[in-house]
Parts: sequence; structure tokens; C-alpha cells
Amino acid sequence: MADSELIFKPAAELAALLAAKQLSSVELTQALIARTRAVDDRVRAFNSFDEADALAQARASDARRAAGQARGALDGLPVGFKDVIAVAGQPLTCSSRMLANFVSPYDATVTRKLKDAGAIPWGRLNMDEFAMGSSTENSAFHQTANPWDLERVPGGSSGGAAAAVAAGEAPLALGSDTGGSVRQPASFCGVVGLKPTYGLVSRYGLVAFASSLDQIGPLARTVEDVAMLLGAIAGHDPLDSTSYPAPVPDYCAELRVRPGPWKLGVPKEYFGAGLDAEVGGAVQAAIEFYRGTGCEIREVSLPVASSYAVAAYYIIATAEASSNLARYDGVRYGHRAAEATGAVDLYFKSRAEGFGPEVKRRIILGTHMLSSGYYDAYYLRAQKVRTLIRNDFLRAFQEVDALLAPVAPTAAFKIGEKASDPLAMYLSDIYTISLNLAGLPGISIPCGFTRGGLPVGLQIIGQPFQEARLLAIARAYEQGHGWRGRHPTL
Repeated sequence: MADSELIFKPAAELAALLAAKQLSSVELTQALIARTRAVDDRVRAFNSFDEADALAQARASDARRAAGQARGALDGLPVGFKDVIAVAGQPLTCSSRMLANFVSPYDATVTRKLKDAGAIPWGRLNMDEFAMGSSTENSAFHQTANPWDLERVPGGSSGGAAAAVAAGEAPLALGSDTGGSVRQPASFCGVVGLKPTYGLVSRYGLVAFASSLDQIGPLARTVEDVAMLLGAIAGHDPLDSTSYPAPVPDYCAELRVRPGPWKLGVPKEYFGAGLDAEVGGAVQAAIEFYRGTGCEIREVSLPVASSYAVAAYYIIATAEASSNLARYDGVRYGHRAAEATGAVDLYFKSRAEGFGPEVKRRIILGTHMLSSGYYDAYYLRAQKVRTLIRNDFLRAFQEVDALLAPVAPTAAFKIGEKASDPLAMYLSDIYTISLNLAGLPGISIPCGFTRGGLPVGLQIIGQPFQEARLLAIARAYEQGHGWRGRHPTL
């Protein structure tokens, strides 16, 4: 089979070819290596990759399969990792100078689970530094480009993960989502990205940005691929104190037994000022598709979430970032200033040299929010608003099974377009951050293209721990459209 036929095949189809022994893991891995060599000098999705290690794991997978000991559907499939998830023996940089030379001594729980399933960790994917950003412009190493238009951003902070899948450099990838960092780049790059319910997937081995908001999530070409990857990484983990002992169904099997129709809500506040007309039109067309298949469409209201989510998010997220990033002090690990006159000077200089401007901005904001006299006025009040935001969604879910909404106000914007305006950048997550505050699952699926050929994503918001239903709703739209058959030309 030609490499050009392999690189854009969905992971489920690749798994079927591997199982039928019509394809070897070595052949697949070699095709991805060749593709990455051919296009990544322009896309720049990867921070690093180890070809020899990937091929060694591919040979081991083929040997297991030949001996009748294959470990399941993921055995032999390469999976890209956002450079914020620990893989033993591989770099763990968070795209920051602070950790530029750091190598992880251990596996994250999701990494261990994927290795146990036979998947091949394939490279370290670029991101906004410490996952703080919406465009991958904050990486300390390089700017990742959107494969659909190399002058535009891929989104962020999981921009490298989304770009790698879109460009045919990886069939599957793991990202992290703190305020939309899986869903927004998935929308910008025309792939599928899922943020699971908070607590469904272990955060052990995920470098923390905002601990009460962070969640690891899969990116892939199809809903079925996402379901396959989610099934491998979900489940309770005693190493993560926020992990929830929810049952993990066979998500792929559940896709086929949940045909609908469903009651679907449309938040009226999400379709007002600020939403690009082409993006809004594509999302509205998707809503009409569901109506045409017999789904009941209801208008719902999220008054608190739509009005206060951005403010609450940037108080809580920056406060937690200030606390989490205090560990990078130049003493134990990470960047250490070469010249310092004492412990305090070492601390100041190491952090000044190691962190980029956006990370510094958020640390300063968060430290202010937690300081004496401001904690109650800002952080405590934001946590109370967070409860009201969750209540907004829970009230809506008394009437509907899921919500339909845009992922972002616009399609991918040009590199540098919003770099000097932090507020404009923050508002690109206006439709996604409320899910992190409420701990809800959400998925972005392709629902069209602008006249300029840029992908548009539909966001489907689900009830807590109802990923099986959420995936089935998403797949119903995907099966009725051919967007997944379109790929960027590089």
C-alpha cells in the first residue's frame, strides 16, 4: 500500500489492516516518518521525535501479532504526545526554555496505558509554553503552522497535536485541555478533538497548568478514532486524587447502539455579537442537519456562563498557574541561571530567563489574585461564580441531552494577528472555557469550511460522564457529511 494512502487513513481502518496482516506496524511507522520528514519543516508540529525508538517498538508490535499475542486495536499504532505529557526517557519540555533539557524519568498514567495496549509513542508535539495560549505562538522553540494555510495559526495550546493529525504526520494524538486547548485547535485544523469529563482521565504525569481545569484529551481524524483512544486512557487512577471511579464502557461499541434521536439544546447567548458570519452559518447548518434527522432542537439559556466565564476562568486559571509554577526555582530541576549572587537572586534570574512573556503575565496575575486582601475579592468570588456556571449547564441538561455550539468565534487567524492583544487572544476561547469551569465533556467535529478554505468546528457539549452519548451524537453528524475526506495539500 502506498504511503499516500496510509497517512490520512483513520486509525480504526489502520487497526483493521494491522489485524488482518495486510499492513505491518513497521510499514505504517516508516510511512509516518517519511511524511514527517517531508512536511514538518513547514508545519513544525513536532518538537522532537525518535525514529529509531518508534521503529523498534513497531517491530516489537509486529512480532507480538505474528505470535498471536496482539494487545488490541491500538497495538502497533503510533500516537503523538503533546510535550506536556510524561513519556519515560523522552524530552518533557512544555515548549519552554525552563525545561528545554529535561527528560522525563517516568510515564504518565495515560502513557503507561497506551504502552500496555501496544501503542507507539511517536514524538513530542509543540504547544504554547506550559499550555498557556490559543495559537501555539507562545512556544519558546518555534511557531507551528496550520496545515490548511501555513500563514495561519493551528490554534492552541495543543496546536502541534492538531496540526500533526491534520497534516498526516500522526493518526492519533494526545493533547491537554484547560480552557479549550484540545477543542479549539481541532476546530482550526479540521480534526476531531475531545475534552473528557474532569476526572475521567488521569492527570498523573500531566505537567500542571491549572489543576482544577486541566484534562488530557484525544485528537484524531474521526469520532470512532477518538472513541478508541478514549477507551484506552479513561478510568480511575489511585495516583490522581481527582480521578473519579466512573465506569468505562466500550465507547466504540456504544457508538453503534445509541442511534438517537436526541433532544439538543442551542445556547442563545453563543450566537450573538462577535461570532463570525461564516462560522455561525456552518454551525447553524449543522444544527439544521440534526433537526432534519428527527432530533428535537430547543433554545436554552446560559446567562452566567456566557457573561462571566472569561473573567472567572482567568482568575482561577492564573491563580492555580502561579501556585503550580512556583516549583520552577532554579534549584531542583529545570533552567538554572548561570550567574547568581545568592538563593533569592538565583530564583529571580532563573525564572526571568526560563519563562516566556505569556507565562510571566499569567503568574503575575495569579499571584495578585492570591495575595492578601485580594483572595476573597477575586479568587473566592470566582469560585462562587464557577458554581453558578455549572448550575447553568445542569439546568439546561434537565431539558436536553446535549448542547450544540460554536467552538471558536472565528476560523484560524493569521500568525501575529492577535499576538499584541492578549484580551483578543483570550476571547478566542469564549465558547470553550465554561466547560472546563463546569467539568463537562465537549467535542469539536468538523462541520464545514469558510470561503477561504479554512475548517470550522461544531462543539457538542455533553452531560458529566456521558461521553458515550456525546460520541454517538457527534458520529451521527460525521456519517452524514464528507468533511473527514478533505485533507490539506502541503
